Amino acid sequence: MDIPRIFNITESAHRIHNPITPEKLATLGAALRLEPGTRVLDLGSGSGEMLCTWARDYGITGTGIDLSQLFTEQAKLRAVELGVADRVRFIHGDAAGYVSDEKAGVAACVGATWIGGGVAGTMELLAKSLRDGGIILIGEPFWRQMPPSEDVARGCGAHAISDFVMLGELLASFGRLGYDVVEMVLADQDGWDRYEAAKWLTMRRWLEANPGDEFAKEVRAQLTTEPERYAAYTREYLGWGVFALMRR
Repeated sequence: MDIPRIFNITESAHRIHNPITPEKLATLGAALRLEPGTRVLDLGSGSGEMLCTWARDYGITGTGIDLSQLFTEQAKLRAVELGVADRVRFIHGDAAGYVSDEKAGVAACVGATWIGGGVAGTMELLAKSLRDGGIILIGEPFWRQMPPSEDVARGCGAHAISDFVMLGELLASFGRLGYDVVEMVLADQDGWDRYEAAKWLTMRRWLEANPGDEFAKEVRAQLTTEPERYAAYTREYLGWGVFALMRR
């Protein structure tokens, strides 16, 4: 049970597996007005930076579930490093369908809404673990500007233009699902740069250390094409944000 190997390679040096910076992650925690002892559930928790830093800075407790064995181990090490291993725990497993036995004050899926088949399904899943009056966090892409063609959308990593909507439409869609949008923190281009460009040095170092690996050809191809693709497409057209939602 694991994510595709390419992600374990390209993002192995990442602490945050999306374009939110550490500063914006802290801003999000402050914006939610987290109280000590608040329980946070994070489905698709990656390397655990959100839970670990919020436990350190705001006194939350929580559980993270992630399909990557590597990222889960990194999360456990990060919890020890920050002195919060007694407050957060990380489970290597499939977050799809996961429902917590203990209700959470915040239930999050920040950048992995495929676990519920999309935004609506993921919100429905998170709601099963949420206490009354709690907050759902959804991390999701949107179009900063509408791609002029399907080829441009595919260059951004989408299958089609219809995969994402503009920011206003995304916010409206939460309302149609019966939720108020009560906060949001949006990535900027600097955040995208840090998320995407950091992969390139990781790939180069991996290639130098693993020249005979059967996967080296795929990593080399990605390193060769990614900088130009990112600059031409993702950086210009794709936005990303974390949205805090409360049931009406």
